[in-house]
Amino acid sequence: MSKLTLTPNFGGEADAFYAEFIAAQADLSDEAAADWLARLTLILCNHIGDREVLRQAFALAHHTHAPHE
Repeated sequence: MSKLTLTPNFGGEADAFYAEFIAAQADLSDEAAADWLARLTLILCNHIGDREVLRQAFALAHHTHAPHE
């Protein structure tokens, strides 16, 4: 069974990645950013291609989301 990687996996580049991730959405409206994020998610899910790993990620994301206020 494949396992989702939960340990930091960016080496010393985590801050740089986060900055790029934010910058990629900077000029987008909230709606366009949500669409971009949905497309990115599907692209990366396709790249991963392991449905068990994706199920683990879905469950983790579902159970760790912050409630809307």
